[in-house]
This record gives sequence, structure tokens and C-alpha cells, in this order.
Amino acid sequence: MTEYDTESQVTDAQHAALQLANVDEATRNAALESIADAIRGHETEIREANAIDVEEAEAMLKRGEYTQALVDRLKLDDAKLESIAEMVESVAEQDDPLGETLEARELDEDLELYKVAVPIGVVGTIFESRPDALVQIAALALKSGNAVILKGGSEASESNRVLYEIIREATAELPDGWVQLIEAHEEVDRLLEMDDEVDLLMPRGSSEFVSYIQNNTQIPVLGHTEGVCHVYVDESADLEQAEEIAFDAKVQYPAVCNAVETLLVNERIAETFLPPMVERYEAAGVELRGDEVTREIVDVGEATDDDWDSEYGDLELSIKIVSDVYEAVEHVNAHGSKHTESIVAEDAETAELFMTGIDAASVFHNASTRFADGYRYGLGAEVGISTGKIHARGPVGLAGLTTYKYYLEGDGQLVATYAGEDATPFTHEAFDGEWTPGRLADK
Repeated sequence: MTEYDTESQVTDAQHAALQLANVDEATRNAALESIADAIRGHETEIREANAIDVEEAEAMLKRGEYTQALVDRLKLDDAKLESIAEMVESVAEQDDPLGETLEARELDEDLELYKVAVPIGVVGTIFESRPDALVQIAALALKSGNAVILKGGSEASESNRVLYEIIREATAELPDGWVQLIEAHEEVDRLLEMDDEVDLLMPRGSSEFVSYIQNNTQIPVLGHTEGVCHVYVDESADLEQAEEIAFDAKVQYPAVCNAVETLLVNERIAETFLPPMVERYEAAGVELRGDEVTREIVDVGEATDDDWDSEYGDLELSIKIVSDVYEAVEHVNAHGSKHTESIVAEDAETAELFMTGIDAASVFHNASTRFADGYRYGLGAEVGISTGKIHARGPVGLAGLTTYKYYLEGDGQLVATYAGEDATPFTHEAFDGEWTPGRLADK
């Protein structure tokens, strides 16, 4: 594609966004159902395209250029395709995020101010090898009334093209251009320059990648970066429960950002907890590393300083012994990525200290870090997990793809009435009410 093509795509997305913002919920939901049906109806085509990507990725793996985790994220089997279709349907089932009155305030009699949820507009997304991310992001953009520009990784190019065409054809009744696919790096660079046309960028990848995007654009960036997640097993923990949680957090699916990378264990229960925990990890093929105290208790590899800051994305785990919850909190805040952290403890006060002391988007008590997910949170799906603090944090679902505007309903009022010595005072009283056009005329 040429630079002109990129500009045309963004222009088309702008026009489509203005129209899509006014498409009713029933039409948007019907389009989502059409996408789900189309994915089920084109399974063979999708699998064939995905097989090309996987074959190339496995060749790159043998040459040491790709990781096994990347290859695993890339694969689409029948079960995965069905889960993708179900995800799209779950987005359709979510409450409409648009048109909701967030606040209502009377400024004076028959002068009413409403804060109402609306789409952001044109959203650009740049994501990694998971082709299912393309469908997730497109579905959420559609439900929230946003036009979306998709840029997937080159390792999933065949899968992404097929999925994009399926989505585009299944939503032919929607404003043309609401979904766009770009592929070349040059197109991304051009996209980054279009701050007057693109309203939000959502990159998913490493911290370095997200930083590159942030440093090379004036478009607001909502970044999804690494997940250096921890599980802390406190001295008050139910050790059987702790073992199950620590195992699930690492082994259930290690290639994702909410899998645990470092296990922190209170020194008072380490000698009891670690031997059976390590045995279970090793039986599952987990490569273990530990600090000096850990290696005095169990036979594992030596953890380096770099390990505490590493997102392995694979069956690898570092273990550190800590003296108490305060040291656990200090370690997590120093080495975590502000993604998801968990404490296993029966003592409520200790749990509170951990949960309020940790700076992360999600902090759990007696639960696996793997629950940090838009679908599991009941958001339908997610465009990513934001580790920042502004606009949206944690799994970003429909609400994270909306902003708001103010609607003021009046009856001929003038600012002059509320200024000067004889100014009429404002009432500024909040009330329960939904904005509808011509609301005052209907009173």
C-alpha cells in the first residue's frame, strides 16, 4: 500500500466514525452476530491461512528467531475459533455503552446539563502475533461505535487478512470504512503522524515498542505492555490453596501477559511449601530459578537480577523468599509492570496491606493472576490490558472505548442573567435523569 492509501483509509475511517456513532444498538448487535456466524462459516478458510503463518513461524522458531510462546499464541484450532465466535457474541450481549447519562445537573429551572457517553472516534491498534486479537478489537470497536484501524504482526499476516475480509464482508450494512487493515511498517509511521485524524492509539507489545509509539506521535496512546506478574504466598496462606493458585497462574497458559513470572514466598513457610510446589512445577516442565535462600531449600537454577524484571511468556519461573508482606510489596513495586499481582493469605489485614500497597491495575486475593482478562471480568472482551493510569486501566473493554460530551438543554437562557450585581444564582443540583432530545419540551 502507498502513503496515499493510508491517508485514504484514515479519511474513510473518519467519515465512518461519524456515521457509526449514530447507528442504533440493534444494528450494531446484528452486525456482531453476523461476524460470529461468518467466522463459524469460514473455519476452513481461516485454518488454511493460519497454517501458512504457523508453518513459517515454526521455521523461524527452529532458527531461533521466534519463541515457542509466540508460535503458541499464533495457532488457531477449531476450539479457538469457536471461542472467538462466542467472544463476539458476548460483546453483542453487553449493555450498550453509548448514550448513557453519566451525570445530570440542574443549573437553574429549565436549564439542565447532561454528561453523556459517546464513542472516541477513530481508534488505531497495533498488536502482536495473536490473530484473535484482531477480532476482539474489531468487535469492541463496533459495539462502542468507533471506527478502527488494525495493524497486526507480520507473523500473522495471512490469518489477519482473512479475518479482516470476513469481518468487512459480514458488516457490509455498516458505514463503509469503519474497519481498516494496514500492514507495512511505513503505514504505521504515517499513521503516527495523523494526530488530527486519529483519536487514540492502542499498541500491544513490549515496553520498548509502546515507548517507541509514544515517542513518535502526538496522538494519545493507551499502551498494553508486558505482564511481569507475581504471586505472594504469605505465612497465613492455606498452603494447599496456594499451591493450586501458583500452579494455575504459571502453567494453565504461560504464553500470556497475565501469567505469573515470579513467585514470592514468606520465609516462615518456605521449607514446607517449596519442595512439593517445585516438584509439581518440574513435573509440568517449568524451568525454575531462585534466589540464594530458595536454592538452600530446593534444587533450582540461580536467578539473576534480570530475572526479576523478565516476562518469560513460557514455562519459566523465578522464586524469591521474602521476610514479610512489606518486603513482598517492595519487591513487586520495584520489579512489577503494574499489570496484575496476587496474594494468597488467610489473614485479612495482611491481604489488605498487600492490595492497597501495590501499584498495579489489578490486585487479587486468593485467586490466580490469570483472571485478569476482559472476558473473565464480564467485559465481553478486551482491546488490551492498560498498565497506565489515565483514561482506562486494566482490561480495556467497551467503557474504555468511550468518552463523553456535555448536552445542555435550555429554554432561552442567557449568560447575562447570571452575571453582575443582580445575577440570578445557579442551583447546581444533581438529579436522576436520562438525556433525551427535547426533554424540556416533554416535561
